Formats: sequence, C-alpha cells, structure tokens
Amino acid sequence: MHGSSRSRRRLTTGLAGLGLLVTAAALQVTTDVTPAHAATTHRVLFDNAHAETAGNADWIISTSQPDPLSQNSSPSAETDWTGALSSWGVALQKTGSYSLKTLPSGSSLSYGGSSATDLANFDTLVLPEPNTLFTTAEKTAIMNFVKNGGGLFMISDHTGADRNSDGEDAVEILNDLMSNNSVDSTDPFGFSIDSLDISSGYPAAISDSSDAVLHGSFGTVTKSLIADGTTATLKPADNSAVKGLVYRSGYSGNTGAFFLTSTFGSGRVAFWGDSSPIDDGTGQSGNTLYDGWNDTGATNAALALNATAWLAGSGSSSGGGGGSGTCAAAQLLGNNGFESGSTTWSASSGVITNSSSQSARTGSYYAWLDGYGSATTDTLSQSVTIPAACTTAALSFYLHIDTAETTTSTAYDTLKVQVLNSSGTVLGTLATYSNLNAASGYTQRSFSLASYAGQTVTLKFTGVEGSTLQTSFVLDDTALNVS
Repeated sequence: MHGSSRSRRRLTTGLAGLGLLVTAAALQVTTDVTPAHAATTHRVLFDNAHAETAGNADWIISTSQPDPLSQNSSPSAETDWTGALSSWGVALQKTGSYSLKTLPSGSSLSYGGSSATDLANFDTLVLPEPNTLFTTAEKTAIMNFVKNGGGLFMISDHTGADRNSDGEDAVEILNDLMSNNSVDSTDPFGFSIDSLDISSGYPAAISDSSDAVLHGSFGTVTKSLIADGTTATLKPADNSAVKGLVYRSGYSGNTGAFFLTSTFGSGRVAFWGDSSPIDDGTGQSGNTLYDGWNDTGATNAALALNATAWLAGSGSSSGGGGGSGTCAAAQLLGNNGFESGSTTWSASSGVITNSSSQSARTGSYYAWLDGYGSATTDTLSQSVTIPAACTTAALSFYLHIDTAETTTSTAYDTLKVQVLNSSGTVLGTLATYSNLNAASGYTQRSFSLASYAGQTVTLKFTGVEGSTLQTSFVLDDTALNVS
C-alpha cells in the first residue's frame, strides 16, 4: 500500500476539465528485430530441469543439451541421439520442420526473459514426467506461455512414481501446476489427474476422423499403452474445450481419459497418463527402459508426433498454438484487474494497492502511480507474447488522474505508456499523460498493438512526479484482446 504520508488533494471539478491529451504515435518496429515465430519451423523445448532422468527414467531426447544437434547434426536413427526420448526427437528432426532444444538440469523455466531457452523462443513445451515441483515463478511462466499462444504437453506417470524420493510424483506436480498458480487456478484446462496406478492396458482412441491429433501427418492413432499409468477426470463445465481422445477400457465421457486435449487462452494443451508410451527402450547406461514407442499393440509414436504438431499450431482447432496458423480470440494480460495483488505484474513498491485513499473502478485493487507530492518515479509492467497469427491486438485500460497542480499550461508530472522489447529497448511510446489531463472518474484509453504480433513485448507505465504538489495516476481494468 502507499504510505499515509502521501499528499492527496483531489483537483476540483473546474480544474479537472483543463488540459489536452498529449499523445505520441506508436513507433514502428525497426527492421532488425527478428519476429518471434518462423512460419515453417515449429520450436519445441523439452524439459530436463525437473528430475526427468531420476531413477530409471531417462526422459531426454539427447545427452547434448540444450542443443541435440551437437551430438549429431543430421540424425537418421534414434541411436544417433542418446536418451529414452531420442526416437521422438529424431523423428521430428528428420522432417526438417522442427527446431528442438532441451532445458538442462539446473535451469529454470522462464517466460519473457533473455535466456536462449526462455519460453518466449518456443512454440511448445514438453514436460515428460517432471519429478520436482515447479516454483511459483515457473508456474507463472508456463501458464502465461500457454495463455499467450504456446503449446503444453504434460506427461504423467502413476501415483507414487516418486523417482527422486522428494515426496512428490508427476501426478501431484502437474495437478499443482494447474491448481496453484498466479495466473488462473480455477481449473484452467478443464481436467484433473487421477491418483491411480493402472498396471496395464491398451486404451482405444475415440472415433473422430476430423481430429488432428488422432488423424495427423504422422499417422492414424488407434490405441495407446498403459504400463503403470493413470487417467484424468474431465470437467467441461470449467473449460468446454477439454476433450478425451483415448480412454481406459470401460470408460468414456468425463472419466478415465488416458489422453486428452484442451485449450487455454490462445494456447493448446495435451495430457498423457503414462510415460511408458514415449520410452523407446534405449538411453543412458544404468537405466531400466522399455520400448513402448514401438509397441506393436499400440500407435504411440503417431500419437506423440501428431500431438506435438498440433500443439505447435498444425491442424484445426479452436485454439491457436504458439502463434502459428491460427489465432483464438483471447484476453492476454494476467491479473488484469489487479485483484490478485502483486502477481504477474512487476511494479514499484505500493503501486498495486487496495488503499481507500483512491478508488478502484471495479473490485478492490488498482494500480496507483505517484501521488506523493515529491520527486518520485513509479513503474508498472508486464511481459506478454502476441501470437503472430493475430491481426487484432487491442490494449485498453481505465485511467483516472487527479492533481494538486494549478497550472493550465505546464506538464509537471507525467505518465508514459510504452512498449519495450525483452532487452528493455523502447519500441514505441503509445501515449503521455500529465497533470493537465486530470479529470473526475475513470476514462478508458485504447491502442492497437497489432504491429507487434509475433513478438514478446513488455507493456510499461512510468509515472514521474515533480518535487511539489501531487499528481496521482490511477489504473484499473487493463486488457489486451487479440483475435
């Protein structure tokens, strides 16, 4: 909260009507900025930062990390790369349409940062049976990545498969991701993972000739394999996009889904209830592995590969994948009404508040920049990826300004609204407001960010106040609607 020492004198109605809006046109992106998405290449990041090789597991595409091409730049057989997921990786690499990387052990998942393995540089994230909990920051990164157009492939194992003996298994870890994050914890994907250990089975695919995962470029899916795995319970009332594709024998509808898909925001989600189907039987020495990938009683390879393509944006769906091909209508800003307090946004101390000294437009929380009556700079920002296929990207927010300044001609205190790249370089100044714009109540302001489609940008509000006489810049109900 803002301290009680802050000087707060509301401008009278007569003074509030004075002043003209000072705006600056949005700058065009310079030609040396590389778009975040290459139309013909699907960029996939395999996670190995959460104990994916603990115990007998070896869920990596290659021991060369982050770049498997350093082990073999032109693999023709799965043994050209070392890892129990090498068949998966090599099959994708051989198409010429995929760029594959691994997040190495000891790293952290991030979104909107400067790392080469930052999620903003990828279309799809694969979580192959994680065995350590994701941090709060990692969960925020994953959820925002999907919300903004990324694909998420979650692969579980049976309950109790705690390979590193830290008290957490993949069922608990993935359920925690969905139910305990700062972006949306209200069953965002429309399913929960069951705490089961199903010893064996060959669950069959549903009949749907139009489904791009079951009938994709890598083949037709008829069955999968359970070798100690689990299922999921669907909750279409929470997310109508959730869809079971492969069911445990005797189950259908909302129970016993072994493989499912869903969407969230502009992104796509897939879940598989067992890691055995992606195990190709070969990997690093010392692991006990089984060849589920080539199991003749199932079509696991086709399911894994078709799903990877769908998550990256191929195939028809109501969701968009990583900005390639389609754009689903969505609101992309996290915590857009500030009701979750200081989550998702980066802000100066006390900017996001529920103080009664100003009023939220809706709810209880809002963002209050400046208003101290002394030399102060306050900032508020959030990183967001605008899918490349979106032709409309409308930023809006409600702004209230009050001031103790009496001048009718000098902008002593200002609020700039800017777009920055991941390095902090200003790409465009959308508007500059000042004490001259003071008025009673909130006014909605809107700007097009369509020129930044395909890029990860930071939206930043910077309030600068002079040495005397307060000006308060109060924001609420932000939105970035794409379509």
